[in-house]
Amino acid sequence: MNRISSDMANTDIQFFLRRQEDSVQKLQNQISSGNRITRLRDDPLAASRTVRYDSYLARLDRFEKNTAYAKDHLNQIDLNLRSSVDILQRVRELAVMGANGTYTQEDTRNMATEVNVLLQELVSIANAVGPDTKQLFAGDKSFTEPFRIVEGTVDGGGETLVVNVEYRGAGASRKTEIHNNIYTDLDIGGGEAFWAERMQIHSAVDASNWRALEDGSFFVDGQEIPVKAGDTLPALIAKINESGAPVKASFDPSSQGLVITGTNPHLIRMEDGEGSTVLQELGIIQFNSDPGAPNWHPSSRVQGGSVFDMVIRLRDGMLRGDTEYIGSLGLSGIDSALGNVVSRQADIGSRHQRVSATGSRLNEEIPNVTAMIARESGVDMATAATDLAMLNLAHRATLMAAAKIPPATLLDFLR
Repeated sequence: MNRISSDMANTDIQFFLRRQEDSVQKLQNQISSGNRITRLRDDPLAASRTVRYDSYLARLDRFEKNTAYAKDHLNQIDLNLRSSVDILQRVRELAVMGANGTYTQEDTRNMATEVNVLLQELVSIANAVGPDTKQLFAGDKSFTEPFRIVEGTVDGGGETLVVNVEYRGAGASRKTEIHNNIYTDLDIGGGEAFWAERMQIHSAVDASNWRALEDGSFFVDGQEIPVKAGDTLPALIAKINESGAPVKASFDPSSQGLVITGTNPHLIRMEDGEGSTVLQELGIIQFNSDPGAPNWHPSSRVQGGSVFDMVIRLRDGMLRGDTEYIGSLGLSGIDSALGNVVSRQADIGSRHQRVSATGSRLNEEIPNVTAMIARESGVDMATAATDLAMLNLAHRATLMAAAKIPPATLLDFLR
């Protein structure tokens, strides 16, 4: 026999009213947020998939920002390289005119004056700063002016002229991730963009009997070359050639020393690893407290100049009125400089195309992932609105029914 209290009906009505109110509130929250999963227990599988999709979408948003920055940055570099090509084209025109042989020495000196002004403008372009206040051609030394002008007097020049342009930047090492494990180089170092000839470094130190006494390493254009105790010069030459650095190492039979040759026009960068002196022992570099400046060993022979060296040599030939030099070595040097800058411009263009293609792919992928999230956790507004109307109707009907139940009084028990 069950005991039924007089308050049971009222308690049951309140219980079911609270359940209805909770359902209405839950549905209202889903409609207002647009998300049908407000708690993990609502749909554990969909919730777990949504978390993964949200994480992936956040990465895609970051990649999209990276591609936008990379495109703008590469556009700035391309603009400056294009200006450099225009200047070099004008220098070449002057070289062709100067090699004609119909101009007087005074005429070629006037040409040299214009070439010197163009040289200064070329250095200004190489020291260009992007909208983010970072140097465009300084590599990872983003706030270091990459090229420094050295002025002096030149035979035939009536005023102080540019006699040398020193590179103080570094190699291009900044990268940005534009998709999952896909990176692109952001920068191009001035030692690559504004170089004209393939470099060669000939050591004058006899290394035929050289042998490494301990483990160490050295770097060639950013590539680390490990050195093991007992390694000989032939072993080092093999390691350099297999490293992937844009250089080739060889043995000089006349000096019995190491020779490093660039595989393309660029400033070769070499330094010993921490605690190692391999390159110093081989006579390639010397200790230098200024890591931004070239630190070749005084006895080594270094060949291969920059774009600025080619322009300076041509200008000096014009000041001398040496038409033979202007038409041969002077003009060929400018052609080499122009060819390398155009080649580097093409490289920047190919990077830009790849970044643009990745950006287009991201523009399609982001909406797809967003749609996947909506399918897993989104609310069907039509269905939700219908369910909310039904719940409200049921709730009002319950309230009306509860109002018609008269509360029990003492008189009901005294009848």
